[in-house]
Amino acid sequence: MTNSSSPIAFLFPGQGSQVVGMGKELSEKYAVARQTFEEADEALGFKLSQFCFDGPEEKLKLTEITQPAILTASVAAFRVLKEKGVPPQFVAGHSLGEYSAHVAAGTLAFADAVLTVQHRGRYMQEAVPVGVGAMAAIVGMTLDKVNEIARDAAQGEVCQAANINSPEQIVLSGNSGAIARAVIIATERGAKKAVSLPVSAPFHCSLMQPAQDRLAADLAALRFQKPSCPVVCNVDAAIVPSAEAARDALVRQVTGAVRWEPSIRVLIEKGAQQFVEVGPGKVLWGLMRQIDRSKSSFAVGDEASLQKALPQFLRDATV
Repeated sequence: MTNSSSPIAFLFPGQGSQVVGMGKELSEKYAVARQTFEEADEALGFKLSQFCFDGPEEKLKLTEITQPAILTASVAAFRVLKEKGVPPQFVAGHSLGEYSAHVAAGTLAFADAVLTVQHRGRYMQEAVPVGVGAMAAIVGMTLDKVNEIARDAAQGEVCQAANINSPEQIVLSGNSGAIARAVIIATERGAKKAVSLPVSAPFHCSLMQPAQDRLAADLAALRFQKPSCPVVCNVDAAIVPSAEAARDALVRQVTGAVRWEPSIRVLIEKGAQQFVEVGPGKVLWGLMRQIDRSKSSFAVGDEASLQKALPQFLRDATV
């Protein structure tokens, strides 16, 4: 269906994109999506599909459920697209989404990935006692200015850029007190918006080191293959050249910043013309519009969005 004149990048969402009902429609309509959820249920030993399709929301919000749930819904949507003749030329994923990207590229077996991210979620939750850490979004400031705010707010505590999402949005992570100070300083210095985020742990900062150490042992035991298509990793905003580099990037990602905007810039530089958010939500689609509105971008997570996107690929293939 597609042709090389319009290379496609699949983007896979991370934590925060979960919604009750995700994947349900696709699994009712497409056997390959239904099999994906069955495979996840079997690997985990409980009905993850039930939490995805019917909730309750409180359960779906638990990090160790959220992470395998988003991965599974994303891989289900990816497999439907692939079956429809829309393979990606490039893949990338936001934080947790990088695991979905590696499943899509054949670097990791799906069953291995779904179990690993369940553990990843638990390790991240257990790394820092509730209330000790926090995260905040700073909107309308350059990275240099946000880094300066983080340094001034730290006062001996951890406060660092965790997500470089777009030219408009940077997320800070660290100790609760430092993050509260950063919100005040950012507001005083003219940020369009500076708000604390409703998260259960301070992701992507040095406080996550205990989780990184535990996850490193899990990842060391898994079999990684050389990716079958280029995968851009968050932590370096670069294409991973080998199976070992892919493993190493997933380890470092736990405490490292998600360099999302630079990752998208790499994809554009490499020639990606179309960007498809594959999985629940439209977070990455929204960020894409902040990064480069000239590129065509879609989100595919259910039947309606799939049917809306497919003619675009067909049209581009016949140009």
